Amino acid sequence: MFRELQIQTAKRREFIDITRLISDTVQEIGDGLVLVFSPHTTAAVTINENWDPDVLHDFLLFWDQQVPKAFPGFRHGEGNSDSHILTSVFGPSTTVMVHNGKLKMGQWQGIYFCEFDGPRMRTCWIQTVAT
Repeated sequence: MFRELQIQTAKRREFIDITRLISDTVQEIGDGLVLVFSPHTTAAVTINENWDPDVLHDFLLFWDQQVPKAFPGFRHGEGNSDSHILTSVFGPSTTVMVHNGKLKMGQWQGIYFCEFDGPRMRTCWIQTVAT
């Protein structure tokens, strides 16, 4: 089953917890896999802790310092080289196992859509595969 999500981002860099949306999508497949994919070159998908919001704060603080928006020597005309770099670091997708219609993830894990060049209306593609 294929599903397309529309995600409105609010900040230039942010992590949006989409775990509930993905959980709702996999209920019907029983056992299998779900692939969550971002078709953007300046947005990514990752799994990380979703219990303590300070983790996301620390993530963004770290990456703001490691890959600043303005960096001497960047030449990309749109001025968002940092966004492209972060997307390559995080990757465009993640795959999660599904068992009995539920995501098989650690207790504190969540699935995040990672915005690196917002705010924008974004698309996220979800593909489930029953086994």
